[in-house]
Amino acid sequence: MESVEVDQSSAFPVWRDEEAPEEEPEEEAADGDEGGGPVGCCERFQHSISRWMLPPHARDVYLERANCCPPPIFIILVSIGELAVFIYYAVWKPQKQWVTLGDGIWNSPLTYKPDKREQAWRFISYMFVHAGVQHILGNLLMQLLLGIPLELVHKGFEVGMVYMSGVLAGSLASSIFDPLNALVGASGGVYALMGGYFMNAIVNFREMLPLLGIFRIAAIVLIVGTDMGFALYRRFLTHDSGYKVSFVAHIAGGIAGMTVGYVFFSSYNQKLLRDPRFWMCIVGYLLFIVFAVAFNIFLSPA
Repeated sequence: MESVEVDQSSAFPVWRDEEAPEEEPEEEAADGDEGGGPVGCCERFQHSISRWMLPPHARDVYLERANCCPPPIFIILVSIGELAVFIYYAVWKPQKQWVTLGDGIWNSPLTYKPDKREQAWRFISYMFVHAGVQHILGNLLMQLLLGIPLELVHKGFEVGMVYMSGVLAGSLASSIFDPLNALVGASGGVYALMGGYFMNAIVNFREMLPLLGIFRIAAIVLIVGTDMGFALYRRFLTHDSGYKVSFVAHIAGGIAGMTVGYVFFSSYNQKLLRDPRFWMCIVGYLLFIVFAVAFNIFLSPA
């Protein structure tokens, strides 16, 4: 099987390939087991990824350029960082319960706390701190299962932008709508990935097999409902630790994913800078940041 040319992909992922190749002599060999020799595990894996992550009209272009270089390094590194921070606090000051916060995590310089919001890094660093075993396992499982395939297709820049937009939107929205409560966990970033994927499943529903589209949408709804249930439980039904954790980041992260994430994930092989949806999302997101910063400086009750 001939090697695939990969030097057409842009160094700055916002600028996609200006034009897709007109001639596709390898298409038949890439599309199945026929005529192209035995198909290996990597090829089958790439075919599966393309079916789950892309509409039919974009799959051929992806399969021509499909490779694992670079690997999905962003999601892997973020997951390792979150797990390392959790292990550090669990060993240093073990938690008595899996669902509630311990003092070590509450006093962490990474946790977002309303009375420490002048320490601006907390608006991002809170994603590395988790409230318990169930909390971190749920986030790691979702971001690895969804983030790795997304990063294989869209590469680290797009996935990183969507993930971090959800993290920042989560903390800023929490500081506005739930200003007196702390915030931990990577749910804002995870919900941004799910929001972008969910919108693509909705928009491209007619281009997929109906059963596959229904399954993808139902799976996301089920996962979101379960996770929100745990978040509400941690917020309203646990009283042992005396601390309350905001769940607004889940909602804000999902909204960021359904806007910013949808634009990034639906524009495969296109120039985002020429897409008016891209600029609408960027301008809207920047206006939200400006308003949130002004609110925290002048109006926050915290």
